[in-house]
Amino acid sequence: MPENISSAEKRRFHIEEGILVLLLSLSLVGIGITDFSPADGYGYWILMVLLFSLCAMIIGWLQSKHRSEDFKIILREQSIHWGTSLLVVGGAFLILQSGRIAEAETGLIILLILSLSTILDGLRVGWRFSLVGLFLGVAAVIAAYTPHFLWIELGIAILIIATTILWELWLEKKAQ
Repeated sequence: MPENISSAEKRRFHIEEGILVLLLSLSLVGIGITDFSPADGYGYWILMVLLFSLCAMIIGWLQSKHRSEDFKIILREQSIHWGTSLLVVGGAFLILQSGRIAEAETGLIILLILSLSTILDGLRVGWRFSLVGLFLGVAAVIAAYTPHFLWIELGIAILIIATTILWELWLEKKAQ
């Protein structure tokens, strides 16, 4: 029986690590799009909010051991969390439309909103999600101060992925 638990935990680790890599990769793409075309970046980040919410629901479902009553709670909580995040992103867009901020700044603001939402949701679904949120926040600040920020952010993303994999391998070795 412990082998089944161990294989289930390994499978969950692989799924969560895959989601981490996916979200970091798509975030880097979004940062590049926002830098090249702020107007296109806004639409991309709206889609990313929806994708982040879907990934959080998948992780929550995996953690719930597939019990339907747990999934209903997860679905409700995640819908409220990410729905309000989407409303705040919409608020940033309305401020952009009013002329109070420029398109380039709107992309960074939306990135910070997504960062905060992801960090806070990581408290519920796991530290990897919070790590992605921290990456997004750091990426927004680096993009504001550094002209060649994409290479720096790529290096940080690779470091995050490598560190999480090494951490899990160390924990597995320690458990044996």
